[in-house]
Amino acid sequence: AALSERAVALAAAAGPVELDAAPLAASLDDRYGRRHTYLRISLTERCSLRCTYCMPADGVSLTDARRLLSAEELLRLAALFVRAGVDKIRLTGGEPTVRPDLAAVVGALDGLRPLGLRQIAMTTNGVALSRLLPSLHAAGLDKLNLSLDTLQRDRFLELTRRDALPKVLRAVDAALALGYTPLKLNCVVMRGVNEHEVDAFAALARARPIDVRFIEFMPFDDNDWSDSKLVPSAELLAALSQRQPGLRRLRTDAHDVARTYSWPGAEGSVSFISSMTEPFCGGCNRLRLTADGSLKVCLFGGSEISLRDAMREGASDAQLLSLVSSALGRKHARHAGLASPHDIARTKNRPMTTIGG
Repeated sequence: AALSERAVALAAAAGPVELDAAPLAASLDDRYGRRHTYLRISLTERCSLRCTYCMPADGVSLTDARRLLSAEELLRLAALFVRAGVDKIRLTGGEPTVRPDLAAVVGALDGLRPLGLRQIAMTTNGVALSRLLPSLHAAGLDKLNLSLDTLQRDRFLELTRRDALPKVLRAVDAALALGYTPLKLNCVVMRGVNEHEVDAFAALARARPIDVRFIEFMPFDDNDWSDSKLVPSAELLAALSQRQPGLRRLRTDAHDVARTYSWPGAEGSVSFISSMTEPFCGGCNRLRLTADGSLKVCLFGGSEISLRDAMREGASDAQLLSLVSSALGRKHARHAGLASPHDIARTKNRPMTTIGG
């Protein structure tokens, strides 16, 4: 849905949520004392690629458009979360750049800064980014993550089922030219597929202000996960340290999911996201809002609560926050209470493209 003037006005509206101070302050805390200040909003379930680790070749079943959040509903929830304590929003998909009103959405979110929003970020596959980035930058987009799992054109085609690597590399150049540094490149490492490209990605990080983030392969519906394809981060780090000596650990934010390293004199860095082998759930501060309005408090859990349905049934902001607080009260200490990657793989969830990366 296109962004209406009413939605823009709603996003910029100031004023506290109609709750007493104590419940407002505690509403985004879970039972383990983790305060959730980071909201990931999926803008669409559609994607311009068909990455093998994300969805089947013929795509996924898409939700009927009438069941997706309208722009007004999305921005109402964004404003509510910001007033409740969220200070960072990341736009995801699917692929957010397929949404025609993306720059207007970013601009509307930019209007939430007086309420406490500090950062607007986006994760994208980069295919359409070059032509859109100037308008997104002007609208208020602060940070960028690009998903890029190979630097080889034939392998890119094999992995994504699209011949689009040149477009993604142009997007990297465009992002750096506009000052998106460090630019984060998300690379899902899979044994027998692209683990031998780690040194090439590291060379890119040494030469340019890029943080290459090596991500362990994670199980989701329809992505053909197996532990034989999982390359533990510790294995990657040890091998890279041996081949390219001098790596030093960098200090990062306590909530950062990655462990980051660099070399003396390097322009960028490499990071390791060990979702499977070394979970970082103790510092989790993330909430996820799917394109159809469901709240997920854990990426790996099948449990969801529909804020869309509650809004359409007339829920007040206070009632919506109460639903969020209840969901957080049931959040597990780690991995949705599942003991192993195999348990995660066996648990019914969504495909990654309909969760929001």
